[in-house]
Amino acid sequence: MADDAGQDKRKQHRARQSGVKADKKKLKAKKDSNQKEPELTARQRNPKAFAINSAQRAERNFRRKEDLTAKKQHIPVVDQTPDVPPPVLIAVVGPPKVGKTTLIKDLIKSFTRTNVTDIKGPITIVTSKKRRITLLECNNDVNSMIDVAKCADLVLLLCDASYGFEMEIFEFLNICQVHGMPKIMGVLTHLDMIKNPKQLRKRKKELKHRFWTEVYDGAKLFYLSGLLHGEYLRNEVKNLGRFISVMKFRPLQWRGAHSYLLVDRIEDVTNTDRVRRDPKCDREVVLYGYVRGVPLKQEHMVHIAGLGDARIDELNVIPDPCPLPGTEKKRSLLEKERLLYAPMSGVGGIVYDKDAVYIELQGSHSHKEQEQTAEAAEQAELVNKLIDKKATIDEQMEQQEFRLFSDAKPIKSKDFRNDQDDEEEDEEAESSENEDDDGEDSGLDAADSEEEQQDEFDADDWRGENSEEEEDAEEEDASSGDEEYQSLGNVKTSNESDSDDEEARVLASNMSWKTNLAQKARDAFLQRHSESKNLMRLVYGVYNQSEHSRQEAQAEDDDSEEELGGLFRVAAKKQSQQQSDKDIKDKDERCFFEYQGDATRDWLAEDNKELIKNCFVTGKWKASEDAENLLKMDDMSDAESEVYGDFEDLETGEQHSGKPKAGDGGESEEENSKPEDSLAAKRKLTRVEEENLTKAELMAKKLKLKAKFDAEYDNSGEGKGEEDNGRITGDHSFYDDLKAEAQRQSELNKSEFAHLDNEFRIQIEGYRPGLYVRLGFKQLPAEFIENFDASYPVLVGALNMTEENVGYVNCKVKKHRWYKKILKTGDPLIISMGWRRFQTVAIYAKVEDNFRQRYLKYTPNHVTCSMTFWGPITPQNTGFLALQTVRQDQEEMRRLGFRIAATGCVTEVDKSSQIMKKLKLVGHPFKIYKKTAFVKDMFNSSLEVAKFEGAKIKTVSGIRGQIKKAHHTPEGSYRATFEDKILLSDIVFCRTWFRVEVPRFYAPVTSLLLPLDQKSQWQGMKTLGQLKRERAVQNAAQPDSMYTSIVRKEKIFRPLTIPKALQRALPYKDKPKLGPENPKAEMERVAVVNSPYEQKVSKMMKMIETNFKDKRQRERMEMKKRIKNYREKKREKMASKERRQKELRKKVSRAISKVRGKQTA
Repeated sequence: MADDAGQDKRKQHRARQSGVKADKKKLKAKKDSNQKEPELTARQRNPKAFAINSAQRAERNFRRKEDLTAKKQHIPVVDQTPDVPPPVLIAVVGPPKVGKTTLIKDLIKSFTRTNVTDIKGPITIVTSKKRRITLLECNNDVNSMIDVAKCADLVLLLCDASYGFEMEIFEFLNICQVHGMPKIMGVLTHLDMIKNPKQLRKRKKELKHRFWTEVYDGAKLFYLSGLLHGEYLRNEVKNLGRFISVMKFRPLQWRGAHSYLLVDRIEDVTNTDRVRRDPKCDREVVLYGYVRGVPLKQEHMVHIAGLGDARIDELNVIPDPCPLPGTEKKRSLLEKERLLYAPMSGVGGIVYDKDAVYIELQGSHSHKEQEQTAEAAEQAELVNKLIDKKATIDEQMEQQEFRLFSDAKPIKSKDFRNDQDDEEEDEEAESSENEDDDGEDSGLDAADSEEEQQDEFDADDWRGENSEEEEDAEEEDASSGDEEYQSLGNVKTSNESDSDDEEARVLASNMSWKTNLAQKARDAFLQRHSESKNLMRLVYGVYNQSEHSRQEAQAEDDDSEEELGGLFRVAAKKQSQQQSDKDIKDKDERCFFEYQGDATRDWLAEDNKELIKNCFVTGKWKASEDAENLLKMDDMSDAESEVYGDFEDLETGEQHSGKPKAGDGGESEEENSKPEDSLAAKRKLTRVEEENLTKAELMAKKLKLKAKFDAEYDNSGEGKGEEDNGRITGDHSFYDDLKAEAQRQSELNKSEFAHLDNEFRIQIEGYRPGLYVRLGFKQLPAEFIENFDASYPVLVGALNMTEENVGYVNCKVKKHRWYKKILKTGDPLIISMGWRRFQTVAIYAKVEDNFRQRYLKYTPNHVTCSMTFWGPITPQNTGFLALQTVRQDQEEMRRLGFRIAATGCVTEVDKSSQIMKKLKLVGHPFKIYKKTAFVKDMFNSSLEVAKFEGAKIKTVSGIRGQIKKAHHTPEGSYRATFEDKILLSDIVFCRTWFRVEVPRFYAPVTSLLLPLDQKSQWQGMKTLGQLKRERAVQNAAQPDSMYTSIVRKEKIFRPLTIPKALQRALPYKDKPKLGPENPKAEMERVAVVNSPYEQKVSKMMKMIETNFKDKRQRERMEMKKRIKNYREKKREKMASKERRQKELRKKVSRAISKVRGKQTA
C-alpha cells in the first residue's frame, strides 16, 4: 500500500574513508576543484569523450532501455486506500498435511510473541506501525477455496516438496484466475524429507519453474527447510514475515466496485425464551468484521456466501478491537502494542460490542471446581428447575392460587395483581419521598425513576434523609462543572452498601457542580450571545424570525387562517413565543454582565454593520475589485495586454510594471479609442469580422496561437535536465501525466470528506473501508447458528441495485481442458459468479454468422460457446467458473480428477433468451405429376399445413420446392411444386427453427447450513445419469439412434432400348450392332467338349507352364543370394579402403605438422 512505501528505510551506504578507491576519489575531487568551472560534470567538460561511436549501437541501447522502462510501466489507478486501511487478508491454502496450521502459529509467534494453540477463524495481528494482517486458514473444500479466492489479498500457497504439486493447488489457481488474481506467494515445505543435496536442488528448480508456469515468471517461492521442535526455523519465518509486511497490492476490478467483509465474530442475540420454546425458529444474528472494498451502505442487500441473500437490519460502527498504534514516531512497536485479535480462536480477552465491552477473565479462579456442598447442590437443583420450566416466571405467578380456608374460594395471583395496579397508580401520583420509603425498590429502579422525571433539581433522593437506604453510586465520567452534574443520570447502582467515607466522597463529587456558578453562567451567556446571530440575516435585514413571521401573519387575511384550521398558526405562535422568551432572558441576563460588553460586538449597531457589509456580494467594492469593472476590463484587454500588463505579486504585495512591446503604441491608442473593436476581438469573431481584420491584427492572432502551440509542445522538455547530462532520453510525459492525474484524483477523494464529522461522513459516504462494523440480521435460519463452524469462512458481500434481480444471463464459456467429461445441455451446473455460489440449468448454443444462437447438445472441445441460464443479474465481463459437484467424495474426485468443469465470463444480460433449435420435418411423396407432387407423413393436420404454406422444402437429391396447399386425404398431406420432377423414392425435408425455453431454476448453495460432519457434502439437483445409475435404470433403446449397418438395394436399371424408327434414321456407325436381336430373350450358352487329343495337349501345356514358373522362381532366389553376397563383399572392400585412407591421412598430417614445427623453430 501507499502508506508502507517509506516504512522501512534501507541502511545508507557508508563510503570508504581509506584505501585505493578512496584515494582515487580524493585525487579526482582535487582535480575537479582546480578546474575553471568545477560545477560542470565530466560529460559537459569533455563532450567528445562521451560522443556516440556507433549510431546503431546507441539505437539498440536506447531501444532496450525504453523497452525495460515500458515493461515496468502499468496503467495508473486511483489509490482508494483509506487513511486507516483494513487489515491485509492473507489466506494460507494447500492440501491436507502440508503445514498450514504450523505456519500460521509461527507467523503469529514471530509478530506478537504469542503462542496460539487453536487456529479457528480469522486472526488479526498488528505487524507494523501502519499495517495489520488477518491470517486465515483455508480448508480442503471447494466452497472454502472459492470464498477465500474472492476476498484474499495475499495467498500463501503451501506445497509438499517431497510429493509435488497436488490437484487442489491447480484448482485453486484456476479459481483465482477467474475471480481476480490476488498476490500469490508459494511456500515449499517438507524439504527435510529429501536427504540428497543434489536431488534437493533439482527438486527446487523443477517446482519453481512449474510454479512460474502457473502464476507468472519470477513469482516468489519460499523454502521452509524443515522443522525444529515442531516449529519452522525462526529466520525463515521472519524473512517470510518481512515480505508480507512490505507487500504492495493492486486493486481488483470486482472488489473495487463492491464492498465486502470477512466475519471474524458471530453472535446470536435471539430472545432466549423464544429459542427455548421453538429451537428451530429464525434467529437474530449479529456479524462483526472490517469493511473492505468500497463504502458499505445499509440500503444495499448483501449475500452471505453459503447461506443466501439477506437484508441488513442494523449497521453501525464499533471501536476497532485491533487498532493501529499511535501516530508518534517510533523505531518499532512496543510489546504492549503487538495486538492480537482472534475471537473465534479464544484469544483476545477484550470483546467490543455496540454498547458494552466484555472482558474475558481466564485466570486460575476460572478453572476451580465448585465444592459440591449440600447448599451448592440445592442451588444447582433450583437453577435446573428454573431452566426446565416451559413458562415464564410472570405466567407462573399469575397462575398461583391462595386459600384462606379449606372450603373458601381460591384467590388467584392475577386478580390480586389487578387490585394492586390501582394502588400503584395512586402511589405514582404522590411525591418522590413516598417512593423512597418503599423498601422493596432497588437502586436500579430509583435510577430509572430519576431518568423518567427529567428534573434533576427536584430529585433529592441522592441527598435526602433516606440516603442510607440508597445504594452507592459511582460516576462514569469524573469531569468538572455541568458535565459532572449531568452525569448524575448515568449513575450505576449496586446491591452492596458502602462505608461512610465513600458516601461522603460521592456526595462531595456530586455537589461539585455548584462551585463557581457565576463564572459558568457568564461563559455560557457570552458563548450563546456570540453564536446565536446570523450575519446573513443582519446584512439582508431579516434578523428576528419571530418578528418576520408576525408581520407575515398580520398581512394575511382571516379567511385564509380559517381555511388552514389554525394548525400552522398555533405552531408559529409557539415559535414566536419561544423566541420572545429567549430575547427576554438574554436581556435579563445582560444586566448582570454589562462589564463584559466589550467581549462581543453588537452587530445590530450601524457602525458594526458597515464593517462587514463589504464582505458580501451586495457590498460596494472598490473600483479595482468590483466584479462588473473587472469583467469590463477583461473584455477590453487583448492578448498583448494580458501578457505584458501590470501585475501584483500576491505573496509579497509588490507592484510590478510591465514593459510595453515596441511598435505597439499606435495600436494601443487605437484600441483605447475604439473599445467596441476590442470587445469584438475578445469574443469569437464572425466570418464577416474576420474578413475585415487588418493585416496587423491577423498577425497578432497568429503569433498568439503559435506561442500557445510552442508552450505546449516545443518547450515541454526545457528545464528538466536533458541538456545537463547530454543523454538521449525517451518522452515519458504522457505516462507521467497519467500518474499525476491518478495521484491528484486520489488526493481529491481523500480530502473531500476529511473535514466532516465522522457520523455525518458515514451518512453521506457510507461505512468506508477499514471501519469495524456490526451487522444485524433478522430471520436467519437456525441451522446457521446450530451448525456454525469457525474453520469455514463467512464472507458477506454487498450487492448493487441491479444484482438483486434475477433474469437470463448469457455467457461465453469454455470447457476446461483437464475436465474429463463433456458438458451436456440440461444438466445442472454449480456456478460461482460474483459473491454467489448457486446451482442452475444451462443451455449451450453456438452463435452463427447471422447472429442466430443455434442450440447445442454438448459443449465443443477447445473452443468457446454461448451459455444461457436463469440466475442473478451480474455486470458484463464478470468471470465465473462451473462445477458439476462440490462434494468432497474421494471416489468422485478420483473419477473426475479435476473438478472445475468450465470457465467463462458474462457477455449479456437480458430478460429473454433467443436460443433456436434446428428441426427437420420428413415427408414422402405419394403422387407425382411432372413438377407437382403430393407429400404425406410430414404434418398431422391441415391446420399445421396452413401454418407452413410457402415454406421451402428440399429432397435428398437436392431438388428444391415449396409447400402450396393442404390436401384432403390423407390428413396432413399437402401439394408442393418442385424445380424438377422428383421420384417416389425421394425423401422430402423441411428445415425449421423453434425457440428453446431456458429452465427457470436457481438454487443457492447453502453449505453453511449443513451439520458439522456434512459441511463438504452439499448435494443439489442430480443429473439424469446419476439418478439412473443410483436406481439401476437402463435407457430404452431407440431404433433411430442405434448404429446399424446400412444395407442398400442395388438399383437395377432397364436396358437401353432404341425405337426401330430411330434406328432406321441413324447412320450405320451409330446403329446398335452387337446387341441381340431380341434383347428380352436370354442368350443360351453353348457347351464345348474337347477330344482326347485336345485334352492331352492342354494337359501337356499346363505341365510345361508349371515347370517354367518353378524354374523362374528358383532363378530369382539364386539371384537374390548372389546380390546379397556381392553387396557384403563390396561393403568389406569399402571399409578396408576407408581404413587405408584414414591411416594415410594421419601419416600426411603428422608429416605436415613436423615440417611446420621445424619452420617455427
